[in-house]
Amino acid sequence: MTDTTHDTVAPRGSASLPYSLLRLARPTQWSKSVFVLLGPLYGLPELIQETPWTTIAASSLTAAVIFALTSSACYIVNDILDAEQDRAHPRKRNRPIASGAVSPMLASIYGAFLLIAAGLLLLTLDGASRLLVGLTVLLYIGNVTIYSAFLKHVVIADVMCLAGGFVIRVLGGCAALGISPTVWLLNCTFFLAMFLAFGKRLGERRSMGEGATATRLVQSAYTDNFLEMAVVVTGVATLVGYTIYVETQTGLYDWGFNLLWLTVLPATYALFRCIVLLDRGRYDDPTELAVQDRAFQLAAVLFAGLTTILVWHFRLAPGLAGV
Repeated sequence: MTDTTHDTVAPRGSASLPYSLLRLARPTQWSKSVFVLLGPLYGLPELIQETPWTTIAASSLTAAVIFALTSSACYIVNDILDAEQDRAHPRKRNRPIASGAVSPMLASIYGAFLLIAAGLLLLTLDGASRLLVGLTVLLYIGNVTIYSAFLKHVVIADVMCLAGGFVIRVLGGCAALGISPTVWLLNCTFFLAMFLAFGKRLGERRSMGEGATATRLVQSAYTDNFLEMAVVVTGVATLVGYTIYVETQTGLYDWGFNLLWLTVLPATYALFRCIVLLDRGRYDDPTELAVQDRAFQLAAVLFAGLTTILVWHFRLAPGLAGV
């Protein structure tokens, strides 16, 4: 495993504490807040007919930041509880609390500050959205609490609980604009999140061997064969779910054939590249892979770019022209 998969050690000196506090918030994990934006993105053609662009953008981004801050606070609590186990992990031992760079007391205060900041942002949303997003945030905190206290040690349930956190993010994004999530969006999110969680466990076993059990006790209940199968099954379920959605859009993105099918290509490449790299043990966390692997990022950008162009050309531009 290359050094790029390890947490960066905080620099010594006066800048050490601010840098450690930044790392404690796990900014690389904020990328997960992109799930908050999925509902508004795919619901944009309908939303734009009744809601101003500025409202859509402001409400969506506010909800995404709220979940980013809330998740950071939850990660801090988890790091406090798992400090001893983290010290036995080749990468996690460099985390601020496990390494001693930040004390548990200071970390608790910092986590409370992040939750307060999330609460203040929540107040900027309008009445109905404020209530609904607030409820999803509480649901997210409850889900993380149950995971940290009980389910993280229960085979299969640990992964399903983590996947639930991603589904809640999607619900939060939809709540910010008062739209209902589609079944295909919830299914794709759930199976993709399970794929990421199983992939993380497989990556840990590949990179750490038997030592993975010492840092994540539930690993003792998994086998390499099961994790390999689970990663493939959930990955395929994600792709099948997305291709079914693409099929339902026939007639909306047609120019000789359903052009939205083109987005299946980069999605397939990104998913299978993730499988290959995790299986090799090059990364033990799909999030780290997503922020470091250039080929994966290129596929993700191509997927997002194609989707944006097609939605704009076939769904948004005609509607805006008639306004």
